[in-house]
Amino acid sequence: MNSDLIKILEDVKNKNISVKEAEALIKTEPFADLDFAKIDLQRKNRQGAGEVIYGAGKTSAQIKSIVEKMLEGSDDGILITRLSKESSDVIKEAFGEKYKYHEDAKIGLVGNMKKPDGLGKILVLTGGTSDIPVAEEAALTAEFLGNEVERIYDVGVAGIHRLFSHMDSIVNASVIIAIAGMEGALASVVGGLADCPVIAVPTSVGYGASFEGISALLSMLNSCASGVTVVNIDNGFGAGFSASRINHMGGHDENTLS
Repeated sequence: MNSDLIKILEDVKNKNISVKEAEALIKTEPFADLDFAKIDLQRKNRQGAGEVIYGAGKTSAQIKSIVEKMLEGSDDGILITRLSKESSDVIKEAFGEKYKYHEDAKIGLVGNMKKPDGLGKILVLTGGTSDIPVAEEAALTAEFLGNEVERIYDVGVAGIHRLFSHMDSIVNASVIIAIAGMEGALASVVGGLADCPVIAVPTSVGYGASFEGISALLSMLNSCASGVTVVNIDNGFGAGFSASRINHMGGHDENTLS
């Protein structure tokens, strides 16, 4: 449950505010209608994190309008994924120093990331250097959502001794995101070493028979290692978001009202 909503409920319980005042604080429009977009204003209350803007297929003017609307009455940071450099330049001109662009990951960030408040550390591993753009999308998403993230890149099974040299990080991670293309074997190896959840991300890196990531996807889905969950091809955002939820699960007990 979102911490802002919990505080309102606690204030009602402690009689600091009335039920009517609490209703006024919670009750907002269910969404903002911009004709071309309907922005979910209540997502943070439902899910603990506000709406993320998917930049691909949107014009820079549309993205700018969405960001402006989301900033009304909120100091929360805004994450924009799959954002082109051309659109990023427009967003930068509009929001100046409040905006930062991570070109490798194609991620734009308006405002600040949350301070880390997860249970432990999320470890992001890649099979190769070519997988880094997807890995950075995952890592930055997790950091944006309030997680400490460690990155270890280019530790694929073609030189598996490179992975074994980082066993301390593997055994101490709270969640591991394993990202690989080609045959996607990294996820199975990591799944056989770690006692935490492993989220596998197949990438479209590879030669013709990799079928733009389908081979890696099928390999990861057929992993013989227990505890490996697979997201879609190149879906670093989905992996980072899921890893963040896992890394915050303990917060539910702390925030339960009695």
